[in-house]
Amino acid sequence: MANNSTAVIIGSGFGGIALAIRLQSAGIQTTIVEARGKPGGRAYMWERDGHIFDAGPTVITDPACLEELWTLSGSDMAQDVKLLQVQPFYRLAWGDGQQFDYSNQEAQLRAESAKLNPADVDGYERFLQYSRGVYEEGYVKLGAVPFLNFSSMVRAAPALMKHQAWRSVYNLVSHYVQNEKLRQALSFHTLLVGGNPMNTSSIYALIHHLEKTGGVWFAQGGTNKLIKGMIALFERLGGKLILSDAVNLVEHEGKRVTAVVTASGQRIAADMIATNGDLVHSYGLIAGSAYAQRRIRRLKRSRFSPSLFVVHFGLEGSFPDIAHHTILFSDRYRPLLDDIYKRGVLPPDPSLYLHHPSVTDPTMAPPGKSTFYALAPVPNLGKADIDWDEVGPHYRDIVLQRISDMLIPDLHDRLGTCFHYTPQSFADDLGAHLGSAFSLEPVLTQSAWFRAHNRDDHFGNLYFVGAGTHPGAGIPGVVGSAKATASLMTG
Repeated sequence: MANNSTAVIIGSGFGGIALAIRLQSAGIQTTIVEARGKPGGRAYMWERDGHIFDAGPTVITDPACLEELWTLSGSDMAQDVKLLQVQPFYRLAWGDGQQFDYSNQEAQLRAESAKLNPADVDGYERFLQYSRGVYEEGYVKLGAVPFLNFSSMVRAAPALMKHQAWRSVYNLVSHYVQNEKLRQALSFHTLLVGGNPMNTSSIYALIHHLEKTGGVWFAQGGTNKLIKGMIALFERLGGKLILSDAVNLVEHEGKRVTAVVTASGQRIAADMIATNGDLVHSYGLIAGSAYAQRRIRRLKRSRFSPSLFVVHFGLEGSFPDIAHHTILFSDRYRPLLDDIYKRGVLPPDPSLYLHHPSVTDPTMAPPGKSTFYALAPVPNLGKADIDWDEVGPHYRDIVLQRISDMLIPDLHDRLGTCFHYTPQSFADDLGAHLGSAFSLEPVLTQSAWFRAHNRDDHFGNLYFVGAGTHPGAGIPGVVGSAKATASLMTG
């Protein structure tokens, strides 16, 4: 690809910025156009009353995939971002008071597993061996491969079938361990990328090995500082970032897209256009295209992941005994997942992911205070017809009460800053179809070639990056999708 090529990227989430860095490093003049006032997409941030609240994602794994973005141009990630290691990776807690510290410390993990069921320690070891195998096949070999045709999927199939990809994560874990709490501890990870452990492919068990080898990290100053560092690198390389100006239209001629037109009336022509936006929303920008309308109809028949209800709050005091990442399990595991994924019922007893960044980095909160957010998976807007303006304040109280009951008895006495983010917010702020927090649900029939292709099948110079493309959601997933898409745009 000649160095005088130009590209426009719609949206500045992790995937969009990672792609922009790769293109700019390859000499392609790249412009990112972002509708919101700050870059980051789902990794947005708010500053309230001295607290720094990351919107998410907040679990950083496989730092090497991020470092690679700097090494492309001979730079060093440490120049822009400082990563702090988090231990334990997660503290898991149940309603009966039982806890499980999940980390990559072998002796500790064996002891934690034995605490739940001594007979499961050997099974846990065998599960780890399985995880290593799917990591090699599913992540190392295929994580940044663009599946553009069915034959590429067929070539990958034997390896995936060898690892029983048709089984669910929970089903596979249950093959190795008998204790129900340990089964939950080894299968909940898929929820962090929008997948139901009961029907997400066992290939996603690779997350365990990914964390075990690469660790779990936090960017000093918050995930927003990682976004800021990536943008700094992109701009040093000569890239251009346009904020607060939504793309309203993608122009096209024949089988090529030609330019984007923004809300302010700016028309930006480019040799290639990539979108980091929601899939349905992105095709909706291509006006007057019967093909785009067909794609939208087909996408709307797909299964989209659930949404999230997120409560951001600040508390008086510090909490050194509360881990950086805590999972508070509901007493109902499978029935709760059925509520969210199948029945479209808002759970009265949500499982929660509690993020406590100020325990690792006190600058995330004002002196003498702590910063938290609690995230509850909830049905998307297509599964449950909920008026979140009305229900939101009540559900916020349910979430805070669960944290009070399970972890912080005097939470309400300490509560200061508090606001919440709903599925409707995902739809309104991010253009997310049905308010989905993770795009397409990561089931086997919506993975690899069956997922949105990194290059469009009709418009030869239209590309996709982010959670809706292969390999899927999560920071390593969307950064991997950027690598796959860049290989097509620079090849």
